[in-house]
Amino acid sequence: MNRRQLLSLAPGLAAFALNGQAMAQTSNWPSRPVRIVVPFGAGSGNDIVARLMADRLSRKLGQTFIVDNRVGANGAIGADVVAHSTPDGYTLFITTNTTQAANPSLMKRLNYDPIKDFTPISRLANTPALLVVHPSVAAKTLPELIALAKSKPGKLSYASGSAGTLVPGAMLVHAAHIDMLSVPYKTIPQALNDVIAGQVEMMFTDMATGLPQVRAGKVRAIGISSAQPAALLPDVPPIAKTLPGFELLAWYALYAPRGTPANVIDKLNAETRAILADRDVQERFSALGLEPMSSSPQELAVFGRSELEKWGRLIKATGIEAE
Repeated sequence: MNRRQLLSLAPGLAAFALNGQAMAQTSNWPSRPVRIVVPFGAGSGNDIVARLMADRLSRKLGQTFIVDNRVGANGAIGADVVAHSTPDGYTLFITTNTTQAANPSLMKRLNYDPIKDFTPISRLANTPALLVVHPSVAAKTLPELIALAKSKPGKLSYASGSAGTLVPGAMLVHAAHIDMLSVPYKTIPQALNDVIAGQVEMMFTDMATGLPQVRAGKVRAIGISSAQPAALLPDVPPIAKTLPGFELLAWYALYAPRGTPANVIDKLNAETRAILADRDVQERFSALGLEPMSSSPQELAVFGRSELEKWGRLIKATGIEAE
């Protein structure tokens, strides 16, 4: 082998050596507490899922998994933190379609790339969005709400706290040919609190956050974004019953910074899949209106790319402008 051939092999050999060194250093992973960054606030569906997973991972792996909420910029602050963290297995990311699929179309500038800067580990769950209104709103069904909005163009408002709650709102406005004001918040619980207070008439909320408020009578559910009714709210009809083709599911997934050693990713994937297969965990997810959904890292990578394209198409079709 001549000198030129050796030089051409050098970068690959160096990368192989570095990866081997990283794997050796993480052979006893985790040997200290692990941080799970969550890009949305306490009480959000994202936060609830992350804390459940952190508790189970702590039990199974014998180390503390700490949830670190980094709120702001539609989840981009938390995503940026993870994207630029040391890829040693001690920073993880439990996030949603907002940061990994929608933000590139919602924001003019991102300091992270949802594909290039993260290593997929596993999907965690799916959730439909629940359309809720303040009890004072004179509409008990979606057709009545659409009629009300048409009688008061530009007078009604809808809140949102993530792409999973903003986009279905814009889809409703677009599909029903109505004029409503969009009111964005940093997190879903903040948005829902203002709907409960009557400051905003309605919103789409994730099931984990909205379901307790519906049961308490603080808001009224009049539609759901899944194709079929939710088992926990069988009397709430799918929006597609009124607006054919209307369907959108949000999702949660587990990632690590790009370059995290393969042995850590494999271990996390195996443990996560075992957790999600546990009957008690499945029941807890189901009680929150979530559908447990695990995957291989490769399956999540393929899914993530397809979702990036899908959310981009939806955002363009509804006319949401990037900020």
